[in-house]
Amino acid sequence: MTSAPKERGELRGRPRRTGGRETTRRSTAVLRLGPRTVQLHRRSALVALALLVLLAAAMLASACIGQTFVSPAGVWRALRHGGTPYDLIVTELRVPRIVLGALVGAALGLAGALVQTVTRNPLASPDVIGVGHGAAAATVLALATGTTNSPNTLPALSVAGGLAAAALVYVLAWRHGMHAGRFVLTGVGIGVALSAVVQLYLADSELDAAEQVKLWLTGSLNGRGWAQAAPLAVVIALCLPGLVWAGRAARPLGLGDETAAGLGVRVDRTRLALTVLGVVLAAAATGAAGPIGFVALTAPQLARRLTRTPHLPLLCSALTGAVVLVAADLAARTLLAPLEVPAGALTALVGGPYLLWLLGRGTRTRTAGRAIA
Repeated sequence: MTSAPKERGELRGRPRRTGGRETTRRSTAVLRLGPRTVQLHRRSALVALALLVLLAAAMLASACIGQTFVSPAGVWRALRHGGTPYDLIVTELRVPRIVLGALVGAALGLAGALVQTVTRNPLASPDVIGVGHGAAAATVLALATGTTNSPNTLPALSVAGGLAAAALVYVLAWRHGMHAGRFVLTGVGIGVALSAVVQLYLADSELDAAEQVKLWLTGSLNGRGWAQAAPLAVVIALCLPGLVWAGRAARPLGLGDETAAGLGVRVDRTRLALTVLGVVLAAAATGAAGPIGFVALTAPQLARRLTRTPHLPLLCSALTGAVVLVAADLAARTLLAPLEVPAGALTALVGGPYLLWLLGRGTRTRTAGRAIA
């Protein structure tokens, strides 16, 4: 009489088979491109498609909404045929700004995903570890001293400043290997020092130069267009082969240094290459639109939560960053119209609480881990 309940209890106590292989097969699909096969994560593909639709909707809304409302049909006619009363508003003012916002957001999303992959820290981003500050310092000094007056050279100067700051952080943080925590803390220190240099220069500069620099430091898309979007598009296009490689190279790093090395990955070289790629993208975006904070921090984490992948998805991170910045710029133009708020101030207003939430979540996770132990 007692054997049956015992058997039921034993059956209840046994771990059930989850069918890991079947789950993996259901979550991935294999695409055959000639002699090569590409493994595609289905949820990531659906999220990327949804983000593309959302980005198109945000760009259309930004082209239509403003002090002068233009219907979607009017936007289409102005873009395709011209000769409408809204040509100046649509083709000269709004569309270049929208394209630049999408490119800057995508570049920052990619840069944040690469830096967080290298450091394995969700609190790390180019603007946190000093890269954005280095790019901003180089661009601000060039604008303030009159070294260049051409907007086409600003992305190059920003890339140079960001690379210089990242190289300094990398050298100072290197101690027989790269430790993620030391890398982040060193970057924060370098960023504070570079910010102090910029502030000291502003305090001793002439009023006109200081106003020009302060306007650039707000991180706004106002007054920017094709002259800034074209160089940034070239930088992103040149980085595409590296991004394709990074999508594969970044996955083993998430398993830990020892596991990645056991799989044949040259950990230090891979980290350095991913860091350089992220620095170039972040610095070029900073040169195009100024230092826009927290997009690189939040976009990869939002993309990871949407896709539920163990690694940071680069494509979805880029699309998330583009959606966030285009939507933030639309809100910055319309919330307090006719007053226009810089997009960088709005992203910082939203990103600050998100950073505090991440810090609180990490503290609760560590406390729960200690309690279980």
